[in-house]
Amino acid sequence: MRALNIAATGMQAQQLNVEVISNNIANMSTVGFKRLRPEFQDLLYQDLRRVGSQSSDQGQVVPSGLQIGVGVRAAATYRINEQGNLLLTDNQLDVAIQGEGMFRIELPNGEIAYTRDGSFQLSPEGQLVTADGFLVQPAIAVPQDAVSVTINASGEVLAKLDNQVQLQNLGRIDLAMFPNMAGLESIGSNLLIETPASGAAVAANPGEPGFGTLLQGFLETSNVNPVTEITALITAQRAYEMNSKVIEATDQMMQTVTRLR
Repeated sequence: MRALNIAATGMQAQQLNVEVISNNIANMSTVGFKRLRPEFQDLLYQDLRRVGSQSSDQGQVVPSGLQIGVGVRAAATYRINEQGNLLLTDNQLDVAIQGEGMFRIELPNGEIAYTRDGSFQLSPEGQLVTADGFLVQPAIAVPQDAVSVTINASGEVLAKLDNQVQLQNLGRIDLAMFPNMAGLESIGSNLLIETPASGAAVAANPGEPGFGTLLQGFLETSNVNPVTEITALITAQRAYEMNSKVIEATDQMMQTVTRLR
């Protein structure tokens, strides 16, 4: 009774599908979060009658054959990198990316991580950091006597100092891109790291060809669409129920066999 195991793989696949959907819904309010889409593949097939084999000594060829599938398996979770909505915060250290690119963040171990979360703050030393205190790259330090900070569309960070007319240029925030953005590995805290699948990072200033621009006082919201996720959740639930019905039907068939005299 192959159907018992086949339906079990279907239930396991839909369970993972629901877990991915639940993670998307849980991160609806996460700044810069990109929703995930599960992808599935059919398993190997059992050839009961191989297609293309000869059916007689005269060389007649079997036109279609007889194959039985053995179920489904999860293959990947694909990150959808479409732009999220922009939320006005009026915080001078909040920065959103309009277009392609990611901020570069230095982790405590010296490794570089990447994020779309631009909710930056100042460290006790006046350096631009994330909510976890990780340094934004390139490192930018804001003087203690700065009255205000301006971050323009091309990433330049300008400070208005007390009793000074001219703005002081503190540096420039650059952006990074990858040949395969979906190949980045999530490590939590809104951070992703480079992998062999993503390719090497390419850094450039905001506004250069292929790279987005920065918008001060805004944050990029999650790109999770609640209507889409609820629809996918209902579909996954129904698929789970149908696979369970197959198991029930298979069980009844096996009971019928065991009752034969």
